[in-house]
Amino acid sequence: MIKIAPSILSADFANLERDVKKISTADYVHVDVMDGAFVPNMSIGIPVVQSLRKCTDMFLDVHLMIEKPVRYVEQFAKAGADLLSIHLEADHPTRIAEALRIMDECKVKKAVALRPITSPNAILPYIEQLDLVLVMTVEPGFGGQAFMHDQLDTIRQVRALINKYNPACELEVDGGIAPATAPLVIEAGANVLVAGSAVYGAPDIPAAIRTLRGNP
Repeated sequence: MIKIAPSILSADFANLERDVKKISTADYVHVDVMDGAFVPNMSIGIPVVQSLRKCTDMFLDVHLMIEKPVRYVEQFAKAGADLLSIHLEADHPTRIAEALRIMDECKVKKAVALRPITSPNAILPYIEQLDLVLVMTVEPGFGGQAFMHDQLDTIRQVRALINKYNPACELEVDGGIAPATAPLVIEAGANVLVAGSAVYGAPDIPAAIRTLRGNP
């Protein structure tokens, strides 16, 4: 089954509760957290996740684009995240492993994320314990970027590793997902699609979600 995770980065921040209700037919709410250090932009943090948790029962898929995420994993889990994605490029491998251990303690689903420059093999030390792998098909940090077609091979390689070592793990793709690119990433092996403007910029949001699933 293909799951859709609309990114609230494209929502109206003054009306987040309203805009989360607009995506009620989706599977996940994708929350992009940026610190201005790991990526050249800043977005939202722990208080917004807490507020979202109070106004929705939807699955909160929180993507931490931050340096040394181990410092904040417990706080985001307690704020109400259902899944936390941390970037492998954001810290030393021992501290990535520690962040995943804390996620276990907090009973939050565990994910790692890959920038386009990162080898699929970087997930190997962690793959057997993960609930999801996130492949970025743009450089993280800004919405509205063009889809990087060369990342389709990364998606295929990650899918092969998942199938070999942890078939229950989900494969999420984020960046430039639209009606034209969604079938490409699904064919390459993705089963969770993050989309911002393709959902929130659509005149009919439920129809846009159906289209991205492949069910227009």
